[in-house]
Amino acid sequence: MTERKIAYVITLIFLVLGGRLFQLQLIQGNELRRLSEENRLQRIKIPSPRGVIYDRNGIPLVENMPYYCVILLPEAADTVDIESISELLGVSKEDVQKKIEDRKPFEPIRLKERLSMKEVAFIEARLSDYPGIQIEVDLARHYLYGDVGAHVIGYLGKLNPEQAKSPGLKDIPAEAFIGQWGIEKLFDDILRGVPGEKIIEVDALGRELRVVGEVPTVKGKDLHISIDIQLQKEAETAFGNRAGALVALKPDTGEILALVSRPSFDPNLFAKGISPEDWLRLRDDGRFPMLNRALQSQYPPGSVFKIVTAISALEKEAINLETKITCSGGLTHGKWSFRCWKKAGHGTLSFHDALVQSCDVYFYTAGRRTGINSIAEYARELGVGSPCGLELVKGEKPGFMPDENWKIKAKGQPWYQGETYITSIGQGYVLMTPLQVARLISIVANGGYMYDVTLILPEETPKPIKRLNISQKTFEILRNALWGVVNEPGGTAHSARSKIVEIAGKTGTAQVRSSKAGSASGRFGDHAWFTAYAPYENPQVAIAVLVEHGGHGASAAAPIAKAAIEAYISRHLKAGEDE
Repeated sequence: MTERKIAYVITLIFLVLGGRLFQLQLIQGNELRRLSEENRLQRIKIPSPRGVIYDRNGIPLVENMPYYCVILLPEAADTVDIESISELLGVSKEDVQKKIEDRKPFEPIRLKERLSMKEVAFIEARLSDYPGIQIEVDLARHYLYGDVGAHVIGYLGKLNPEQAKSPGLKDIPAEAFIGQWGIEKLFDDILRGVPGEKIIEVDALGRELRVVGEVPTVKGKDLHISIDIQLQKEAETAFGNRAGALVALKPDTGEILALVSRPSFDPNLFAKGISPEDWLRLRDDGRFPMLNRALQSQYPPGSVFKIVTAISALEKEAINLETKITCSGGLTHGKWSFRCWKKAGHGTLSFHDALVQSCDVYFYTAGRRTGINSIAEYARELGVGSPCGLELVKGEKPGFMPDENWKIKAKGQPWYQGETYITSIGQGYVLMTPLQVARLISIVANGGYMYDVTLILPEETPKPIKRLNISQKTFEILRNALWGVVNEPGGTAHSARSKIVEIAGKTGTAQVRSSKAGSASGRFGDHAWFTAYAPYENPQVAIAVLVEHGGHGASAAAPIAKAAIEAYISRHLKAGEDE
């Protein structure tokens, strides 16, 4: 190669290098400097303490409790002795291996949580033999009342893969817990607070060199809900081990004072990450403890629906206070027989006595005179067939109210008179949730005002969403009869009669499948209902109780409602005396 050619090659090399230098320094310089700085400085998100949830009287329902966990520093992840660590922590090698493989860059790897003090002492004594292993203290939710109110308060969990894709949750620290159910989920963004941040300098291998800055966490806001935790406890105690639901409302505001769903679960199981064994136990429990029966289950309302039939019949003037009908234990329509629960019959009854004694024949007749479409009209006005709109969780069941048009569209068949009979006493196609029944009796108690049901403690006195187009005369007749159900001789709810407070209410016994009354048992046994309000003259609480397969409403559901009402009213009477 001649000297001239060599000079050309050298010049070309310098031109290429110079061009590349120009590109790196002047064109991409700022971007490359930014990337270099980001590689040297790493930001680690720190979960913030969650806000506290209080009941309506300022009693805390949860708190943040410190707990211990074992972490592995990221710089030791590639050199750690997995077998030795698994023996130290008492966890499988596969579990340790997976957590190391799933780690996020520069973030400590949590190898084990929920350490007991005995485990902390054991591991701390051996830390010098395990470089990269540390014990850290974090905050976990502690639910002060265990399974009491669990379906309202909810529980926490780590981000699931679907949530991790949500733009609103992209800044959540990897180890943070977020609300997954109930109030914890509904108000997670308020309770969660603002995560903190630790800025660390790392070397080329990603090992932490020093902490260069920290942004403190901002604790989540506290929240006050409408639940009265004392009433909630008393109601759940009265329920015992039976399955079912109870909803207690303030009839003049729509605030929920207690919402029980039994069986329940302990949200503390989720507070530090639920174990696979506990999750499988809850998931496979045939009594479905994770189901919120108060609003996610719908049942035939049985005789509590006679309140709806009564309103429609009185408003349509199909009957009046003096209308008398004779019950001889049943009636026939064509080839079909429709029995009264009292085989011997009630004799000749007025409306008042018919509701007090819950005579089926009287309400078969009242329903026939009114017609299914008119019953459906008033049922829907009273909220049957529509969700109550409780903000708690998705999946609230709407209940169901049939009519002639529905039957034609859904089944291609006409509506039969016999279907009006059974609908009039709350059987057949009609379905309601315990929450809807509580709102229904609340409307009766307050004289026709419908409120939004809510778990949030309002800052101002709520206003009704509507005034129902039902006369005060109808409500007066109905309330007087509901008082008689509990307090008059022959009333079906004598078991709810109280020496402390005057209670008005209605029993219901809903057949699960066709059978002779009272003959079915176990999973085919009748559902027991009772709905009530008190005090009679100045209602302060409206309540609905449903005991699954509990048998008769008077014996299974009414005593639960009575216990809860008496406890609530007694406390208010005492508070009044103390003022």
